[in-house]
Amino acid sequence: MNARAWLAALGAFSAIALWGAEIPVAEPESVGMSAERLLRIDAAMQQHIDAGNIQGAVTAVARRGKVAHFKAHGMMDVEAERPMERDAIFIMMSSTKPILGVAAMMMIEEGLIRPNDPVSKYIPEFADMQVAVLKEPADENISPFRIDRRNPPEHRLVPAEMPITIEHLLTHTSGLASGGLGTAQSRPAERVTLASYIPTLGAAVLDFQPGSRWTYSGGTGLDVVARIVEIVSGTPFDEFVQTRIFDPLDMTDTHYNLPASKVSRRVVMQGRDMSRWNSETTYFSGSFGLSSTARDYLHFEQMLANGGELFGNRLLGPRSVEMMASNHLGDLYRGFTQTAKGQGFGYTVAIVLDPVAAGSRRSAGAFGWGGAFGTRSWTDPAEELAGVLMLQQPHPGAQYDFEDAVRQAIID
Repeated sequence: MNARAWLAALGAFSAIALWGAEIPVAEPESVGMSAERLLRIDAAMQQHIDAGNIQGAVTAVARRGKVAHFKAHGMMDVEAERPMERDAIFIMMSSTKPILGVAAMMMIEEGLIRPNDPVSKYIPEFADMQVAVLKEPADENISPFRIDRRNPPEHRLVPAEMPITIEHLLTHTSGLASGGLGTAQSRPAERVTLASYIPTLGAAVLDFQPGSRWTYSGGTGLDVVARIVEIVSGTPFDEFVQTRIFDPLDMTDTHYNLPASKVSRRVVMQGRDMSRWNSETTYFSGSFGLSSTARDYLHFEQMLANGGELFGNRLLGPRSVEMMASNHLGDLYRGFTQTAKGQGFGYTVAIVLDPVAAGSRRSAGAFGWGGAFGTRSWTDPAEELAGVLMLQQPHPGAQYDFEDAVRQAIID
């Protein structure tokens, strides 16, 4: 590694200390990583920037409880020719979901809810739900995986064979609003608050029998869990995550409603109207809606890597983290394409079971999730590692190359 590259790396590290409570910074070799090989992250991001795949990124890696890499790449505003900054704020989309997962685990740990509780215990409108199946054949109940939403096939309704449980929602096996035949028959109400909207979902038609398959409920299922957290904790969900998760982890730039003073730090996505992302909301989703930084999400993942604790604040017990990050679905999880192998699904997070079968650059037992605009974060317990990739263009190649570079930088 040449002197200029090493000084640049040290500059990136020292900038981290400008914030409040921080994960300690270490020379990569002291935590079993190669400083020279970590430069492959820079090269990979630049390659994708030059190819026009992404406009920029922020990348962060911690190992053995210390930050080994933290870099900004490319542009945070292409038209303004503004370089990416390490404290740039990204739209997280479904990267919001693991936050909800931790909130739910807190309530499970405290005995306020149980995974096998029926949702109707807390929201009575969810009793006696129905499932959409094809009208023909009449002697077989078939819920298709995919339909043409513009021209759905004829259907009939059958009773749900079991009630939707909290675990069904946490694992995307509820059949609620997952884009199938039932979703095509449902007419959602306006999303003003969780308290007003979630009970209306009791009238929704399910896409399949609860527990029978994994199909992603991208924008709805976990919102029901967020409402249950509100009910049992007696605290609005946005206040709950602020006081119980963000404040203890010093996640100072994670918001549903981004303060006006921070709007200038939001990455401007090339070719998109950004005005909608700066409007105020009163609907605090467990599925989407957060904006955040690489630093904040590294804090979140490091807490999980530590078994539920960071900065002297314990959010969860180690066994609760293990429960969240355990495969609860047997071989039911096959990803979005229904062809994925070597993976499982826990509570809001995907888990690597067999890295070779999965084609994953993470170790067995690693878990995490991502967002539709390219954000991705994970915890790898076997390597004592936490990784964060912040993008605003969902490019699988850039995601793969980042994780590949991280894995190859581990030298002991």
